[in-house]
Amino acid sequence: MALARLGQSLSRRLHRPLFVPPPPLPPPPTDYHAAFVRSFSPTHTGACLRGFASLTHNSSSVIGHKLGGPSPVHIVKVLNLVVDLDHNRQMSTATASKAPVGARKVGLKVVMMSPGFVYEPYSPRERIPFWKRWFTLSGWRRTKEDIILEMKNAYAVSRLRKKTGYTKKQFYDQALNIYKEANTLMAHGDTSALRKILTERMHSTMKNEIKRRQSKWSSVHWELVEPAVSIRTLRARMIGLDKNDLDKAFIQLTLEFVTKQKFEAYNSKGVVVSGDKSKEVLVKDIWVFERSLFHPGAYWRVCGRITL
Repeated sequence: MALARLGQSLSRRLHRPLFVPPPPLPPPPTDYHAAFVRSFSPTHTGACLRGFASLTHNSSSVIGHKLGGPSPVHIVKVLNLVVDLDHNRQMSTATASKAPVGARKVGLKVVMMSPGFVYEPYSPRERIPFWKRWFTLSGWRRTKEDIILEMKNAYAVSRLRKKTGYTKKQFYDQALNIYKEANTLMAHGDTSALRKILTERMHSTMKNEIKRRQSKWSSVHWELVEPAVSIRTLRARMIGLDKNDLDKAFIQLTLEFVTKQKFEAYNSKGVVVSGDKSKEVLVKDIWVFERSLFHPGAYWRVCGRITL
């Protein structure tokens, strides 16, 4: 009985008609192609005090479409149609872009000078006892996280050293000079000169701080007592822009400055209203410095400050 039912089922399946896709349709008129191409065109849619003086751009375009039908042949037809339309678009663009003799074609080139944010801002890690680190599950997780953070630091510094010949001593000298220059220009209210040592976002932040300070104090005196008490690297990160090109990236180094400074503020009549320039004050600042690995002539700039 079971064999008889199996034979009937196979017989019915063998006698079913096979699906044969219809023949391809002739291409539509040229004007229809142009109109359809236009419809596919994109639409732009601590210490005593703190110091005196921080997308990946991620964009994606996804076209989602639900395809239905009894056969995957329909999908092939749609893909072929898209290829044809793209080919027509390129051909029509090439024809329309012909310029008279002597004319120059000017292309729009967008260059990212800074990611515009601090990647993984530094925060101090809470100390845990030895027994908890090695004899508890949470301690093992913490150890794993610490190892990953240190590997990120080492990788960013190795890429920086390979591309720029980075050395810690040389960078610390440059960073301290930038730190001193930025604070001095802040004290003088020179926003134009600040632009060359700050990223665009950081420049906007400091310019607003100068406006708020000038509404309170007429002028200030700031002085750095050199050498610095200490400088150390807290974090190193690399922001890659192209996964196929590791050199197309930005490096961010977070430094802690411990320095002695002198500060004094005056009102519109020149009377001291805050600080005392005869006294040295111990100050701790955490600044983030950024450098491109692929822009010709790139140099270090301040891209952020960390407040703990």
